[in-house]
Amino acid sequence: MPLEDENIAIKDQFKELLNANDLSALREFLNDQNISNVVEWIDEYPEYNTKIMANMAIHRAASVFKNLDISDQRRIVRELHPFKTAELLNELPPDDRTDFFEELPKEALRSLIKLLNPEERKITLSLLGYPEDSVGRLMTPDYVYVHTYNTVAYVLDVIRRVAKNSETIDVIYVINEKGELLDDIRIRDIILASPDKRVEELIDGRVVALNVNDDQEYANQVFQMNNRVALPVTDDNNILLGIVTIDDMLWVANEEFSEDMQKMGGTEALDEPYLDTPLFSLIRKRAGWLIVLFIGELFTATAMAFFSDEIDKAVVLSYFVPLIMSSGGNSGSQASTLIIQAMAVGDVKMSDWWRVMHREIYSGVILGAILGLIGFIRIVIWHFAMANGLIEDLYGQHWLLVAFTVGVSLIGVVLWGSLCGSMLPIILKKLGADPAASSAPFVATLVDVTGLIIYFTVAYFFLAGLLL
Repeated sequence: MPLEDENIAIKDQFKELLNANDLSALREFLNDQNISNVVEWIDEYPEYNTKIMANMAIHRAASVFKNLDISDQRRIVRELHPFKTAELLNELPPDDRTDFFEELPKEALRSLIKLLNPEERKITLSLLGYPEDSVGRLMTPDYVYVHTYNTVAYVLDVIRRVAKNSETIDVIYVINEKGELLDDIRIRDIILASPDKRVEELIDGRVVALNVNDDQEYANQVFQMNNRVALPVTDDNNILLGIVTIDDMLWVANEEFSEDMQKMGGTEALDEPYLDTPLFSLIRKRAGWLIVLFIGELFTATAMAFFSDEIDKAVVLSYFVPLIMSSGGNSGSQASTLIIQAMAVGDVKMSDWWRVMHREIYSGVILGAILGLIGFIRIVIWHFAMANGLIEDLYGQHWLLVAFTVGVSLIGVVLWGSLCGSMLPIILKKLGADPAASSAPFVATLVDVTGLIIYFTVAYFFLAGLLL
């Protein structure tokens, strides 16, 4: 049976069991399904969320819960029986439980923490005590550690005894008697080593660790550079506190991407999924940037008013104002998007500002020249079409100077837009702000005003004494 047909058959069977209300058969069916399928059904049938979660083995329910959107998680916890909720929260890995708790209002958080057993409550409060967006919020205290004097046979025995509750056993951590991190060893090296070999013979001292107060975005970059599935987390005294795994970093990368995309679109980052964000909260997050951009465009209107005499003398210049403004804004938006993305993945650092500027100067001139040439050719073609009586005359007897004005202006405006768009994210990063705040609409608005100044300055150069 093709995979698609098989999935349809499984889904039909699931709906039949829901309608039949045979809880025993439903429980057996759900415990035999892929976690991804159950997550999909919860999203598709929200009215059955509680029924689905209540009729799964608790360890499988926890695996499903941590893969759900925050809105679904809240709904399930709100509707699930308190006893089942307590089971579910205690079964969740500490890092996933912390992710869920930090999205809740304080009143709800206090109520749910009371449902945890003493040990899990202590771990959760400890993780919540670290700064928001820090590595401490992501780490789990469940890992396997050994000492340098242990033999490989002893390490394997430790793995068999305690690894069941660990987040991952791909990497084993080596500490001293004080709890300080000395090194990490891949499980492959343990398995391939002789049983009587000591750990100190396997370590190389090239451990890569995160500090508990490191920013999550920085941690994501460290993972990318070192190609690890897990990294140890230490305090300022190098005491091993926990580990962060790659699945947490994938979540961080997704969150950071969503936040950057929202900021680059000219709005504040949303705290919840779009459809779950209250209307007035959505308006508040969008209104701030719209007001800033509107005020910026008021300066554009002021610049237009300042050059009103010139426009009256040479109405032909007004024909190209939208073209000039949009070209500068588009080039600035392109540059800012490229640099923000490059900074997010670590391709561009603040120290690279001169290399970036150098490249954008060349890019701006060449791109501006391409657009300028197209604008120049367009005016020339229009003039000869007019000369042959095909269309009316728009540019007058000084059409060639108007063509040069447009062409040169586009070079200047596109160059300026490229420089603004590329340098602004780096400047914001230097000032400690989020580079994504230099959104495409913001850069476009900034370039609009200066683009007009460049345009009319070039027009003075070519048309002074003729049209101006």
